[in-house]
Amino acid sequence: MHLALYLTECQIFFILYSDVIYDSRYFSITHIFLHYKRMNDRQQKVLSAIVELYTETALPVGSQALLQYSGLPVSAATLRSDMAALEEAGYLYQPHTSAGRIPTDAGYRIYVEEMMGDKDLSREDQRHLQKELLLMKAKQVRMGRSTAKLLSALSGNLAVSGIIDKDEMYDFGMKELLEKPEFQEIDELCRLVETLDTLDEKLDELIIKLADGETHIFIGDENPIDGINNCSMVVTPYHNKQGERGMLAIIGPKRMDYAKNKSLIEYMKKLLSSSLTIIITGNIIYIIR
Repeated sequence: MHLALYLTECQIFFILYSDVIYDSRYFSITHIFLHYKRMNDRQQKVLSAIVELYTETALPVGSQALLQYSGLPVSAATLRSDMAALEEAGYLYQPHTSAGRIPTDAGYRIYVEEMMGDKDLSREDQRHLQKELLLMKAKQVRMGRSTAKLLSALSGNLAVSGIIDKDEMYDFGMKELLEKPEFQEIDELCRLVETLDTLDEKLDELIIKLADGETHIFIGDENPIDGINNCSMVVTPYHNKQGERGMLAIIGPKRMDYAKNKSLIEYMKKLLSSSLTIIITGNIIYIIR
């Protein structure tokens, strides 16, 4: 994987986690999970709404915007009180004194584990993936690159696809990722570029450690790949119908649509690892086992 982007006078910062730091961070996240049980129903709805609104806008969420978005039957002052409590518990932070709130890594983790739920891929997206895969097979194009292109187009993020046994790895969507507002600071951009330029090697090392059949979501500092701690990653290994071990990954900002990206990854994995025959006639999809 080579990134066609040249940056001069960049100071690259490498973030390295020792065992002690990693264990300390894990304990902190575990501690915050315990605090989740103490949240009342309204605070849970507030946190969920802030995550979803920030995902859409990339702007810190204030009480008035939250009130309009959530429709909760309370005052803006009550919401500010809830937001302050969630910030004290470690779920939110305020980037500037006069700004609204942004979810922390722990806030996102609570959302993914406790609030998001499973989301089926839309019929439109399912049909699009099925149709494109059929066309790729008919044209005998490189499945890895085309799969990455499909996942990137539907997720709006960087996607990676490859066959590990063949040492093939393809990515698509680098430009879209680097244009996200989170990565406009020069130091952050330089660090991300440096990491993504050797991403295939780092993913190879990671996939070996992951169990087959599981979809993993890494958020921010949880990321096992140094240098993308301001990103989240949805990744899964799989075996195709030839028995070869492959992998799929979507990498984006921490405010990515986790539910959609997880469903995209899992549906694509199902198509690639299945021996099903898909026939599309008009508006009808036939699946033959």
